[in-house]
Amino acid sequence: MTNKTKLDRREFLAAAGAGMAALQITMPTGAFAQSFPGRPITVVVMYGAGGGTDTIMRKLAEEMAKAQGWTVNVINKPGAVGGVATQFVGAARSDGYTVLGGANYNRFVRVLGHADFVPWEDWVPMKAGNALASWSVRKDSPFQNFDDIIKAAKAKPGSVSISTSGTGGVWHELALIVANIAGIELKYVPYKGGKPATLAGLQGETDIAGGGVHEHIDLVRAGELRNICQTSAEDIKLENGAVMPSIATVLPESRKILPVGATYNFMVRRDIPADVMQALADGFKAAASSDGFLAMLKSKHFQSDIKIGEAADREGALMESITVDIFNRFSDQIGAKVKTAEELGLPKPEDFDAWWPPQGYKPPPIKG
Repeated sequence: MTNKTKLDRREFLAAAGAGMAALQITMPTGAFAQSFPGRPITVVVMYGAGGGTDTIMRKLAEEMAKAQGWTVNVINKPGAVGGVATQFVGAARSDGYTVLGGANYNRFVRVLGHADFVPWEDWVPMKAGNALASWSVRKDSPFQNFDDIIKAAKAKPGSVSISTSGTGGVWHELALIVANIAGIELKYVPYKGGKPATLAGLQGETDIAGGGVHEHIDLVRAGELRNICQTSAEDIKLENGAVMPSIATVLPESRKILPVGATYNFMVRRDIPADVMQALADGFKAAASSDGFLAMLKSKHFQSDIKIGEAADREGALMESITVDIFNRFSDQIGAKVKTAEELGLPKPEDFDAWWPPQGYKPPPIKG
């Protein structure tokens, strides 16, 4: 079992030094559980404040504190598509008091060579839910719909720009998939998270704001952004009559992969004590199924999808195999060396069912 990373030192120091947002949630309660936790727990969010991962993790922390009577701190350490936060948590003592507030099963760091651990084998992911991808344009954009983008991009390949939450991140990955189905070439502009990517489109830094439905929906409601497409199987109709159209309405061939988007996961080191892992899993389940958390998901069009144990490991491994396949097909758009499936010991996506579970795999010791 390994927890080493290969994060570039300058990249780590630069990102870690950038404005770190912190929040402490403390609930007045009775005694702590007998053995754990005896002090505050810290959730380290791998993306910046205000984005989807941050929104999910802060609400989970709030609901966990409320349900379990714990004190939970939340801090942000964005950078290297999750590599900075992963390196920080991986270097902490393996006692369960430092938790990775992650997204997408942390599947990008190994594929891009930022780390040499296996996310679903050396860590224990606990999945809370999903988010849909969204493409939107500012209200004065000449692009009225997705067909306009296709025409412009085909007339001059690479001329239409779209913001992403980081090169090699989930919104970049999904933009590559959508553009490939549409048969167009875009210019991908990376930012440190979904919120700055959304603001880039809103402020005209890019032609299209890439991100998640949850990051765009309030601006669409307010008329500041016009949604071009999103990655659910159906249109999303808002209370004010605005419509966020499914990409399937323009690209019917995309329906076979829908809905598709981001996932949100607590992740803890696999080598923490079994009783501590169980306590964290119980606290996570209580938070992820709470009325307050579910209400927040509904308001932002997230989807609840709780997975813990082997079910989460399996989905994480499948998602990593898909990412390896996509990034190798579009390696010229990634801007970095991409590991191959063979190097990572992963199957092709179409062979995954026959491959799982891999030899030597052991599910985490979580009950219930």
